Amino acid sequence: MFSLILTFISVFLIGILAGEEFVVRYGVHVSLAKLDEPSQIRVRQALIRRLRILVPAIFLPAFISGVTALILSGTEAGFGFRFAGVLALLIFILTTIIGTVPINKRALDWHPDAPPSNWKPLIRRWALLDIVRSSAAILAFALFLIAVALQLAENMT
Repeated sequence: MFSLILTFISVFLIGILAGEEFVVRYGVHVSLAKLDEPSQIRVRQALIRRLRILVPAIFLPAFISGVTALILSGTEAGFGFRFAGVLALLIFILTTIIGTVPINKRALDWHPDAPPSNWKPLIRRWALLDIVRSSAAILAFALFLIAVALQLAENMT
């Protein structure tokens, strides 16, 4: 029963992460492209400053609870889905650390009225990496959701 509760907690936390990533990817960043260059850069910089605190604050408890649920549930129903969910979270964090964080660090130094000549290709690269990140978070949520459904089904029989 404890592992089921822990899986529920993981689903909740990973769901918050997936929701944040979905909104940022398909809402905020799509809207940014409609702004003029200086405004777009200013908003991006403000988002980076806010999200570099918010995302780790959401991700770390989600990851820790996911790994803990995976370990404590052992081979209970849904193990493969929990395992795949943790792998998806690892893809999320590796893509973040290796891919988007270096671009974000550079973007904080851009002057909105005189951005570097390569800023648009960097943003396109960031966007591709962000598709991987957001998809990994959403996939982790779906996988943990399936795992908890399987655990519930097993406990009902």
